[in-house]
Amino acid sequence: MAGNQRVSTRATGVVGLAILCSRVLGLLREVVFASLFGASKNMDAFLTAFRAPNMLRDLFAEGALSTAFVTTFSQRIAKEGDQSAWKLASKVATLTVIFMSALTLVGVIFAPAVIAVLAPGFAPDKAELTILLTRIMFPFILLVSLAALVMGMLNAKNVFGMPAMASSFFNLGSIIGGAGFGWLLDPHFGSRALIGLALGTLVGGLLQLLVQVPSLAKVGFKFRPDLNWHDPGVRNILILMGPATIAASAVQINVAVNSGFASSLGDGPMTWLNYALGLAGYSGVKVLAPAFYAINKRNLPMLVSLFSIAMNFGLNWFFRFQLGFGHRGLALSTSFVAITNFLLLYIMMRRYTTHLETAAMLVTLAKLAVAGAALALVCVGTQWIFFQSLQSLRIWQKAIEMIVTVALGCAVFFGAAYVLRVAEVHDVVLLVKRRLRS
Repeated sequence: MAGNQRVSTRATGVVGLAILCSRVLGLLREVVFASLFGASKNMDAFLTAFRAPNMLRDLFAEGALSTAFVTTFSQRIAKEGDQSAWKLASKVATLTVIFMSALTLVGVIFAPAVIAVLAPGFAPDKAELTILLTRIMFPFILLVSLAALVMGMLNAKNVFGMPAMASSFFNLGSIIGGAGFGWLLDPHFGSRALIGLALGTLVGGLLQLLVQVPSLAKVGFKFRPDLNWHDPGVRNILILMGPATIAASAVQINVAVNSGFASSLGDGPMTWLNYALGLAGYSGVKVLAPAFYAINKRNLPMLVSLFSIAMNFGLNWFFRFQLGFGHRGLALSTSFVAITNFLLLYIMMRRYTTHLETAAMLVTLAKLAVAGAALALVCVGTQWIFFQSLQSLRIWQKAIEMIVTVALGCAVFFGAAYVLRVAEVHDVVLLVKRRLRS
């Protein structure tokens, strides 16, 4: 038992640091791309083109498929041993390669129809550019699906470091490959440079897969194509994927609906909405939804997701056409839906569990609200100091001011949270101190 606790504690620390690294690099990726293209017609086209394969990634690769595969694969290891589990993994990997390759081909062929759904308000030239970029990036779903499978295998074998770092390599590949190819195709970073960004996305997806392969070989896996999909494990994975796919589809459908509304608002709103995620509610949903599988209530997140789709469409229509809020209304709708989704799941979870520590959570939220207010003051202050003459600055000056703002904001927020004794922040500080001493 003590050994398992040590593995769990070590895994939590490794994964936490790796995720932090990935998020920092993800932020850097957004800053670099925004510095090169801004909230423009070109960036709208790129983000919309990436949205199609990225939605499928969230829906299948890192959503339903990952959850269902890890559950079944771990059970196979426990009941029948490693060799049986590796055979199951080969069968699922073969199925994934064939299905995702076919899906990629369909996506490439029907890219015009996909963009007509995601961005019906785009002008013809903007739509044409978006279709081209979509066709280039659609193979991303195949690469990231295989990367998710590999990550699941490694996690089941208690290997956490490299799988958690894999998304960092995606961001690095996207930044270096995207900026490099973009510069080669168009040193002035016009519309032609977007093809470079699309190629960089594929480079990032390939790196996310390849960096995990050596670790997979070390734990004993050798891929052998296997078309025998009558295995009960394969069938169980497909059955588990059903409710999970429907539950995860709500976010993707909501993204598609938001894109449709935003596409008629001119150049820029699609890029602005890329940052409107409803992070607080969305993070809560990401924690709560998988927990329903542990208590065998996997249909409940699915029902909540279906409700959120209807709610999102109604709020978008109301804010956009009745109140005239434009892209701000779409962002507001995103936050409302995410928070409502979380609250419904939380209420349901309370019904089936007895110790959710609601009072402690509310106290923590109050402390974080105070820390958030301090962060807001930093943002307002830096906007007044740094960003009054933003248009006249060079790219490197913008980057420096952005880095200073982010660093100062992080220091103030986490410093305030530490002073207010937010338990999770103290845990992170304690973990870092232990790492430094060891």
